[in-house]
Amino acid sequence: MDRAFERIPSGCAISGIMNVSGKRISGEKIITSISLMHDRSNGLGGGFAAYGIYPEFADHYAFHLMYQSERGRTLTEEFLNKHFIIERGEPIPTRPHPEITDPPLLWRYFLKAPEERLYKNHEPMDERDYVVEKVMFINDNIPDSYVASSGKNMGAFKGVGYPEDIGRFFRLEEYEGYLWTAHGRFPTNTPGWWGGAHPFTLLDWSVVHNGEISSYGINKRYLEMFGYKCTLMTDTEVVAYAVDLLHRRHGLPLEIVAKVLAAPFWKDIEKMEEEDKRLYTTLRQVYGPSLLNGPFSIIVANNKVMMGLNDRIKLRPMVWGRRGDFYYMASEESAIYEIEPSLDEVHVAKGGEPVIVRLKEGEQNG
Repeated sequence: MDRAFERIPSGCAISGIMNVSGKRISGEKIITSISLMHDRSNGLGGGFAAYGIYPEFADHYAFHLMYQSERGRTLTEEFLNKHFIIERGEPIPTRPHPEITDPPLLWRYFLKAPEERLYKNHEPMDERDYVVEKVMFINDNIPDSYVASSGKNMGAFKGVGYPEDIGRFFRLEEYEGYLWTAHGRFPTNTPGWWGGAHPFTLLDWSVVHNGEISSYGINKRYLEMFGYKCTLMTDTEVVAYAVDLLHRRHGLPLEIVAKVLAAPFWKDIEKMEEEDKRLYTTLRQVYGPSLLNGPFSIIVANNKVMMGLNDRIKLRPMVWGRRGDFYYMASEESAIYEIEPSLDEVHVAKGGEPVIVRLKEGEQNG
């Protein structure tokens, strides 16, 4: 059987690099890291998230759009002009690549939300909620159009292909960022298409994921109660929206968000001290539908944080390391050593225990 059509559920590769001092580096290192794990992918998806790449538009929402037709672009631009102030709109720079065929139209827009529109039912509306609402509308209602990313001073670059080829196609070595994540995809239960490649994003959140979310159905229904719409035919989408809901909207610290997504087993909660038992019982009762069931290792990022998290019994690999102000996470230790052979420390991430790396205070705005 052709290997490209075998089902290998343990496939997929993830990698992340963050400089906590905000020093920006080119996309060359993240391409090198993810390319070492080439055999974890099958050419049906690769992608990157990059932070700090648009300093000249740091206060604008950077929308990366994929269009399947000119009609989709026309309709979307009409919508964006109606609901946002567009500072600039332009094609995303790419180069021809022999392994990347039939790409969609790729555009980016630097936007601001008009203050006079930040109302809903005559009540003031949070600007970020306004942006989320418009992203959901585009993805759900405008044909041939998909928002790949919508955060400030960041962007997602993804498509159908091996990640190293996608990186060259998007000319990522020409960008500089202080935080990079990458994904090589081996779709298991979902189609290989441009919008279905990782990372999945919302505002400045991005998620890359190795594994399968078997709880996708209940996660999806729960998130839809809060206005999120899952339209991208891939289980990882729910993770990005769940993190936005729990951290941004409900105000839970990331350490607690991790304990919701990878909650302790009831048998372990029963053995805890009384205070911890009350906390984790409450979290499971209130946020039970947000629990991610199934094997996973994920890297979640925003403009200030990179977090690695395994499922609670660690059915997928993840390693992290540090050299000075640079932190690294990857599916394989070799993918870290390939770009930093002299680490100060290296560790295997524990099941259900988040590894959280934060930007030093005042190093980056946005």
